[in-house]
Amino acid sequence: MHKIAIIGLGYVGLPLAIEFAKKYRVLGYDVDQSRIEELQQGRDHTQEADLDGMLAVLKLQETHADSGLSFSHREDDLKSCNIYIVTVPTPINHFNSPDLKPLIRASETVGKVISAGDIVIYESTTYPGCTEEDCIPVIEHTSGLTFNVDFFAGYSPERINPGDKVNTLANIKKVTSGSTPDIAEAIDKLYQSIITAGTYKASSIKVAEASKIIENAQRDVNISFVNELALIFDRMGIDTNDVLDAAGTKWNFLKYRPGLVGGHCISVDPYYLANKAEALGYIPQVILSGRHVNNSIAPFIAHKVLKLMIQKEHKIKGATILMLGVTFKENCPDIRNTKVMDIYKEFREFGVKVDLYDPWVCAEEMHKKYGVKMLKKTDPDKSYSAIILAVAHNEFKSFNFEKYYKQGTVIFDAKAIIDRRWVDGRL
Repeated sequence: MHKIAIIGLGYVGLPLAIEFAKKYRVLGYDVDQSRIEELQQGRDHTQEADLDGMLAVLKLQETHADSGLSFSHREDDLKSCNIYIVTVPTPINHFNSPDLKPLIRASETVGKVISAGDIVIYESTTYPGCTEEDCIPVIEHTSGLTFNVDFFAGYSPERINPGDKVNTLANIKKVTSGSTPDIAEAIDKLYQSIITAGTYKASSIKVAEASKIIENAQRDVNISFVNELALIFDRMGIDTNDVLDAAGTKWNFLKYRPGLVGGHCISVDPYYLANKAEALGYIPQVILSGRHVNNSIAPFIAHKVLKLMIQKEHKIKGATILMLGVTFKENCPDIRNTKVMDIYKEFREFGVKVDLYDPWVCAEEMHKKYGVKMLKKTDPDKSYSAIILAVAHNEFKSFNFEKYYKQGTVIFDAKAIIDRRWVDGRL
C-alpha cells in the first residue's frame, strides 16, 4: 500500500497532497512549523488550496486506513512512508545562478528516512540532469543505499499556475518519468490515478526535466519580444497594445502582451537552463537576451513615469507615488520575485516616496520579505504626483482614476486595463 510523503507544502506541494489524499494515505511535511500549524487549523495563506477538500481529507484519515491527510514538521514521521515527492522551491542567488540548497536539504531529509524499495519523485523545476547528478548522490550518501538497486527515482514537473482556479492540478496533463522502465510505469500509473487530464510518460528523467524548463523559457522569450517592441514603439510614440490588437487579427499571430515578468517560474527557470548550457560550453544568447530585456522593463516604467511627472511640472524629490498592486501576477497573493519591487527601488533612489497598496497581500509577509510597509486601504482624499497600476487585480477595475487625473496626477497603466482617457502612459 502506498503511503506518500509530500516534502514542501507551498503552492505546489499542498494541492498535490490534497489530491493524493483522496485515494492514498498522505503525510504533508514542511520544515516550517508555523506553516504546519496554519494548515492543521484549516488555513492557507497561498490561497491555492481547496480548503473544503483539505478539511475533508484531514477527516478522512480518521476513518479510512488507506487514505487521508495529516501534516507534520517532524522528520521521524516520514519514516512510515514509501513514496517521497519533493516539491521545494528552486530559487536563484544574487548572481542569477541556481540555488540548490532547498533541493539538497530535502534530499538529505529523504536520505535519512528512505528504506529499501522506496521511490523518491522530484517535482521542483530544475535543469536537466539535476535529479540524477545532484540530488540522488545526496540520498545515496546519507542513506547508504544504492540507486536503482535499493531505491528508485522519478521526475514529474509541477504545472501549477498560481491564481488559476480553472486550470488546476487534476485538469492539467502531467509529464512523468522514472529511473527504470518499471519504475517509470509505476510512477505514471500513480499520477494517472489522480490526474483526470491524463499523463505523458517521458523517455527519461532528463527529458522530463528539460520539458518543464523550456515551457517557462519559451514564455519568457516570447514576452521579451513584445517587451522589446514596447521599448521601440515608445520611442516612436506608438501604443504597443494598439499594434498588437491590429497584428492579432491574423489567425496565427501569438497574442502575448508586454509586462513585468516576475514570480518564481518564468523569471527564474531560464537561468537554470542557461547555467547548465554554460557549464557545457555553450552561451545561450536568445535565452539570456530575453532575460535582459524583461529585466529592463521595471526601470523603464519608473523612468517613463518620472519623465511624465516632469512634463506635468511635478517636483521629483519628495513626491509621493501610489503603486496599485505588488504581487507578481493578478488575483493571487504571491509576492515571490515580484518585479513591482524593482520599480519601487528605482523611485526610492530618486527620493520619491511610494505608497504600496494590494488587497491580496498580507502586510506582515510583505514587511518580512521586503522590509516595506503597505497601506491597509487607499485614501480617496490624498493627492499623488503619480499613480501606477502595476497589477491587474479585479479590485482595481473600479478605482476612480478620473478624480486623480483631474488633479494633474500622472497615471501610468502597466497592464492596459484603465480607460485610456485618464492615462498618461501605458506599457
